[in-house]
Amino acid sequence: MKKITKLWGLLLIAPALLSFSQGETPSAADRDEVHRFIRNSWDKTVRFNTEDEGTRIGLPYRYTVPSISGAFQEMYYWDTYFTGEGLILDGHVDLARSNAENMLYMVDRFGKMYNGNLTVFQNRSQPPFLSMMIASVYRSTGDKEWLRKVLPTLEKEYRFWMSERIAPTGLNRYGNESTDRDKMDFVDMLKVRLGSRFKTDGLSHQELLDVGSHYIAEAESGWDFNPRFRTRCMDFCPVDLNANLYLYEKNFEFFADELGDKAAAKRWARKAEDRKKLIRKYCRDPRNGMYYDYDYVNGKRSDVVSAAVFSLLYAGAVPTKDAPGIARALDALEFPHGIAACENKDYPYVYQWSYPNGWAPLHFLAIKGLDNYGFREDARRIASKYVATVIGNFKKTHNLWEKYNVVEGNINVSNEYEMPTMVGWTAGTFVFATDYLDRTAR
Repeated sequence: MKKITKLWGLLLIAPALLSFSQGETPSAADRDEVHRFIRNSWDKTVRFNTEDEGTRIGLPYRYTVPSISGAFQEMYYWDTYFTGEGLILDGHVDLARSNAENMLYMVDRFGKMYNGNLTVFQNRSQPPFLSMMIASVYRSTGDKEWLRKVLPTLEKEYRFWMSERIAPTGLNRYGNESTDRDKMDFVDMLKVRLGSRFKTDGLSHQELLDVGSHYIAEAESGWDFNPRFRTRCMDFCPVDLNANLYLYEKNFEFFADELGDKAAAKRWARKAEDRKKLIRKYCRDPRNGMYYDYDYVNGKRSDVVSAAVFSLLYAGAVPTKDAPGIARALDALEFPHGIAACENKDYPYVYQWSYPNGWAPLHFLAIKGLDNYGFREDARRIASKYVATVIGNFKKTHNLWEKYNVVEGNINVSNEYEMPTMVGWTAGTFVFATDYLDRTAR
């Protein structure tokens, strides 16, 4: 899928950067060293607190946090899915299950899964992955009684998205339940986090509230912050959110089949098929076959190619005939050391969820999605690049990191805060990618 001209340009610009992930494959010893570090780190990220303490929400079971120390000492919603995939592969199904059960507890208690288990996160959720977590645990255990028990709560979370985050198109969007105080506090935080990039001169109080609300919704997207939504996140039906909810509907179909409820399975199958048609209607550009986030307020698609489109392949949310158009996103997003969150364009600001930053979950979704539709060579190449980039930086720093520069292959990234070392989804995706490479080796 890569354009020869683009690759040649990169070779001319930065030949010294290509040697590890474009040339020699990391040795088995290199891979084992990183995997050994990960296996030794899992337990160091486990926390257990059953009582609410200050701003921290107590949870009934053990849970994992992204980092061993420093920042990110809470359970975060979408991070935990990717962490859990690595935990399961490493034999910690019990921990992946307790993570899921903690989220079910929060949905039962609050009506939705918060961004994380802090009260400051109560005004938003994050990309919905609880269904996928339950599916992974169920496939690992075959425990139908557990599945039967958790389904009502999972359906409760689905109803939250369908009632509180629905757009006139019939597709879903991100949003928030924030107060005016929340919005103004968020604006004040953005002034510090984004500095001169965040301009509010001349805005009225109401306009500042609107800005704060859109940015809180963007935090709910997990992509805080990015160029996809042009600072108007609530006006868009994102491709990845709707891909996830399509997979929720397909998972509900699967769960109903497993439990012998054929009528429910048919209902969920119809819902999924209806969503697939809506995604295609609003998000696909017939001129180039690419899918984009849909700006339903202005009735047009975004013009930003982003790695969010791989969620459509991961979820199976597009017809087979459309998959090549989405796979061509690699032309804009793939670089010597992985895939960037968004294509390199002249944006008004430098965002951390954009070029040249590559994030673990986007690599996971791309690998799994490309493989789902038969693009195994592309999937293996992306997996190899991710593994090589993680190993290369581990050899230099003896740590894993939240994100990587996929052009240079280092940790010289666009930041909005001091980048933390990380186990979490970086480790989970590494374990998944190495397992994928082993399983698909010729």
